[in-house]
Amino acid sequence: MRGFHLLLRFVLELGALAALAYAGWQASDNLWLRLLAAIGLPLVAAVVWGQWVAPKARRPLPDPLRLVPEWLVFGGATVALAVTGHPILAVVLAVLAAANRLALHLMRTPTDGRTPEHADPRTPH
Repeated sequence: MRGFHLLLRFVLELGALAALAYAGWQASDNLWLRLLAAIGLPLVAAVVWGQWVAPKARRPLPDPLRLVPEWLVFGGATVALAVTGHPILAVVLAVLAAANRLALHLMRTPTDGRTPEHADPRTPH
C-alpha cells in the first residue's frame, strides 16, 4: 500500500505541474505571454518543490513545515484548474492530494527521501 501511495503522490505532482502549465497557456491571447506563463508557472512550482519538498531537496523542510510549499504547489494547481473552467478536476486534485498526504502520514511514510526504517522514531511524521 505504501508503494501505491508514493506512486500516487508522484502522479499528483506531475498533474499539478500540468495544471499550472495549462493555466499559463490560458492566461493570455498573446503567444509570448502564453509561452512564458505556460513554462514559468510549472517551473516556479518545480523549483519550490526541488528546494524544500522533493526527496533530494536542497534544503528539505521537516514536517509539518514542509506542508507549506506542498500546499502552495497543490493549492496553486487547484486554483489554476478552477479559474480555467475545470472545477471538478480542481476538487479531484485537492481531495486526492490531501487524502494521499494523510494516508502517507498515517502509514508513517516520510516523503523526504528517507525510508521508514531509517526515519528518526522521535520525529513525528
